[in-house]
Amino acid sequence: MRRFSIKLPVSVRVCGVPYDFPAQIQNISARGLFFYIERWMSAGKRVEVTMNFPPQVTLADSAKVKFLAVVLRVETQTRTEYAGVAALIEEYEFLGSAGEGHGSTELEHSNR
Repeated sequence: MRRFSIKLPVSVRVCGVPYDFPAQIQNISARGLFFYIERWMSAGKRVEVTMNFPPQVTLADSAKVKFLAVVLRVETQTRTEYAGVAALIEEYEFLGSAGEGHGSTELEHSNR
């Protein structure tokens, strides 16, 4: 799949952890995403990644999107405390324009 290089802040929620972690998207494709996060992650973890796509990307209004994904690979960085995380997108949901609020959802283990 073609990957698009895009550096935007995102919030990441890990299954079983009740709060979000700040992260930065490095690239995204139709089936996956790669982000940097200041937290150790392990392959197999389910994550919820929420990001705002700016008008420059959507060519319309900004849009907030939530991705449900599973971590495939973690690359530790030797000079920083950040880890690079490759995740497979299982589901996504448009939450409206980036200025609109939305309720938080809890990650669940499922076989989707």
